[in-house]
Amino acid sequence: MSLQTITSKNIYHGLPTFPDDLTGLTAIVCGANGISGDYMLRVLCESPERWTKIFALSRRPLNKQWPSHVEHASMDFLNPPAQLASQMEEKNIKADYVFFFAYVQPTPKEGGSIWSAIEELVKLNTQLLQNFLSALTLTSSPLPKTILLQLGAKYYGIHLGPTAVPQEETDPRIPLEPNFYYPQEDYLRSFAQKHSISWITTRPSGILGAVPDAAMNISLPLAIYASIQKHLQRPLEYPADLASWETSKILSSAQMNGYLAEWAVLSGHVDQSFNTTDDCAFTWEKFWPRLAERYHIPWKGPDMDPNAEYHEAETPYTPPPRGFGPPGKLKWKFTFSEWAKKAEVQDAWREIAQKYGLRERELWDTDRIFGFVDAVLVWSYPMLFSTTRAKKLGFFGFVDSAESLFGVLDEFVDLKMIPPIE
Repeated sequence: MSLQTITSKNIYHGLPTFPDDLTGLTAIVCGANGISGDYMLRVLCESPERWTKIFALSRRPLNKQWPSHVEHASMDFLNPPAQLASQMEEKNIKADYVFFFAYVQPTPKEGGSIWSAIEELVKLNTQLLQNFLSALTLTSSPLPKTILLQLGAKYYGIHLGPTAVPQEETDPRIPLEPNFYYPQEDYLRSFAQKHSISWITTRPSGILGAVPDAAMNISLPLAIYASIQKHLQRPLEYPADLASWETSKILSSAQMNGYLAEWAVLSGHVDQSFNTTDDCAFTWEKFWPRLAERYHIPWKGPDMDPNAEYHEAETPYTPPPRGFGPPGKLKWKFTFSEWAKKAEVQDAWREIAQKYGLRERELWDTDRIFGFVDAVLVWSYPMLFSTTRAKKLGFFGFVDSAESLFGVLDEFVDLKMIPPIE
């Protein structure tokens, strides 16, 4: 029998502890300005004796001031490897461990979902990783011990329809259409094998976090929606049907993802993939009233009238990713993207932004802000990532997703991206 000490940090519980003599480590965080990269920096900065040097790589300047042992370098991983290697040599960028979160979201096809530009998604995001890894080999520094690459829910084909539940790391890949996670993972594995280093991939669900560039985020659009409905003295109306309302989902707080990523590289459980989630049940049925209560407004759930009129669509493949049965049926009365384009909504946001001095005075690029939550909210089939593998190996972290989401909203208030709640 072995004993293990776990700890709590604020709302995050069951977190691993590490030996006191585990010190003097270095890390590279790629995509440091995104949600995942920002929160990875937060996790590493909690232990400055363990992580004494952190290189934060991103195209743009960092969102905030970090401790002095965090050094930023402006790097675009779409540039040639030789150019990236030259920048690394110049700044002496090297590390024991790499956390790779860099991502490019190409413009969707006209009238398509946010992931409709499939060829560009695959091309650009595979190139990001290949260029960075190639650059590492062109420098005079030794390669990292382990490279961790974050993937995501689309690995399981969840965006294409119902999948086998629970989603497990051993599930087969979904060959219905190109998926950039697969060539990324294959390239990392072959790179690691060729150079005798270790690799890890993680697979979060919908990520919760607050940064100025908050695409692929359900938190910000929901807060904007609730703020405007409150301003207009209207209820928080749920846009989809009963199936999506009551179906279980799983969310992945960016900070919890960071705790698992740190544990994964330091635990020695390498050369494998881990689902990374809040390990907490979540439904819109339970969360929607809590969101309305937070904003002190009434709420309306799905229309229970059997003759209620909905827009309807089906997921694109028969059979769906699980390999049998009908495609998923999606029903909605309105989308947030459509709602946000209404003149009264645009006017309301200008008034709110003026009153509270918000960063964005216009509801710009509404499809980008609201497209992700529109896509996720109507899913009428379960998304329940198994965390059995991580638990068997000693990671027991969990967080209440609703608590986490409300904490993220508080951070968006501090960032002047949404108004405070009066």
